[in-house]
Amino acid sequence: MLTRRSMLAAGATGLAVASLGPTFAFAKTPGHKRLLVLVMRGAVDGLALAAPLGDPAFRQHRAKWLDTYADASKLDGMFSLHPQLGEIGKLYTQGDALIAHAVATDYRDRSHFDAQNMLETGGTQPYARRDGFLNRLVGMMAGEKMSAVALASALPLALRGKNPASTYAPSTLPQASEGLIDRLPDLYAGDEQLASLFQQAQAAEDIADASGMRNINRAKDAGTLAARMLSDPQGARIAMLDLPGWDSHAGQLRMLDKGFGQLDILMSAFRGGMGEVWNDTLVLAVTEFGRTVAINGTFGTDHGTASAALLMGGAVRGGRVVSDWPGLAQGQLYQGRDLRPTMSLEALIAGALGEHFALDSAKVMRELFPDRNERPVEQLIA
Repeated sequence: MLTRRSMLAAGATGLAVASLGPTFAFAKTPGHKRLLVLVMRGAVDGLALAAPLGDPAFRQHRAKWLDTYADASKLDGMFSLHPQLGEIGKLYTQGDALIAHAVATDYRDRSHFDAQNMLETGGTQPYARRDGFLNRLVGMMAGEKMSAVALASALPLALRGKNPASTYAPSTLPQASEGLIDRLPDLYAGDEQLASLFQQAQAAEDIADASGMRNINRAKDAGTLAARMLSDPQGARIAMLDLPGWDSHAGQLRMLDKGFGQLDILMSAFRGGMGEVWNDTLVLAVTEFGRTVAINGTFGTDHGTASAALLMGGAVRGGRVVSDWPGLAQGQLYQGRDLRPTMSLEALIAGALGEHFALDSAKVMRELFPDRNERPVEQLIA
């Protein structure tokens, strides 16, 4: 985590400069485009996010939970949006949100750790790669000095690699006096690396201070900070935020009411904070895999395969659900229990990023998700 206070702590304890992590190199991407990636860890039930009420088999499998969608907004003739996603529903109506359904990575087992590793690295097998797909995206625009930041205390795997990326989270250390902070530039002036790190820490802290955000565990604060980081002319152009807590083995209705409600609050704050920059913004909300179609004995669902992904932002060709719907009749399920994947999540991401950043989507697919034959999904970005 790079802040002025972390610089002070490093100096006081004699930590090596390398321990401060990669640099926070603020810069602009082509066309001033912004990207926010939300990783919903724990495996989101896509059938709850966008319920296929038009599929008779869904009504049979989820009969006990149908009351949840009594007042849900219809997305089209097949799908209805979870009622806690009201603000995202407004984005959908305005054409600023799109839902991709029956999507999955190449992973076909049921380990959160292995699935998240493949999602973040873009590898064809767990632990086959050490760098992240977002770090490789930064490398594709190295001439633009693209900047990327994770709103977290540690750099997530998706941003790790040889290209510049950093982290930001509010410090829990005691507040240093302004007088001491004002004297630090002189102290670091003789060391080019320390001086650069301190300048980057000041930039990140100043942007965060302007947002008033002090707790990224609160959805509204997290959305506000993400907007502040991305909308500021001197801020980052790529940001990543983890949203844990989606492993709904028991008590799923209450758990997802809370989870989707928090996601909705976060997106409302983010949209409000982006202002006109929203029109140049893409938000990707993805998860490692889906849940079983059937309800289990503890009123939850277990690890599944396909799920849903959200694309949001003023840059999105929204107001639609993109899906080759496989159906939920028993003979249509994957391994007799899961929503069958009909769209590659990697191809969806590559297509969206290629169109958003005006890159060759096929090249994006090769660089970010190598050794695959899928074609990038097209016509996702306006």
